[in-house]
Amino acid sequence: MNSPPTLSAGVVVVRRSADTWRYLLLRAGSYWDFPKGMVEPGEDPLAAAIRETEEETTLTDLDFRWGQTFIETEPYGKNKIARYYLAESKTGEVDLPVSAELGHPEHDEYLWLDYEAARPLLVPRVLVVLEWARKII
Repeated sequence: MNSPPTLSAGVVVVRRSADTWRYLLLRAGSYWDFPKGMVEPGEDPLAAAIRETEEETTLTDLDFRWGQTFIETEPYGKNKIARYYLAESKTGEVDLPVSAELGHPEHDEYLWLDYEAARPLLVPRVLVVLEWARKII
């Protein structure tokens, strides 16, 4: 019997820059994604998304101005689903702190990119999330 998928949650963080929206992407190795991480047992997925975003980027000024709507990926990897919410950061002041578990930051770099620059960096599963966010904003 198959076990239910594990859930991770994250945030597509955007900020307004001149006349366009920019998306926050994080790189781990050669893989780009939005901030996200595992939902702990009993934890609300939105709370997990906020927690993970702060842990990975230090951003605390998230404004969920589009509500609590979300998109989920198809199962991937070892039966995992990622749920993403959409929020704006007015400051965009990102830091990649050292993870206590790892002894180094979880991500190698971050970029604030417009839609066209972000597209080619994302794998198809994450590209669907970018497309979803673009339609909302």
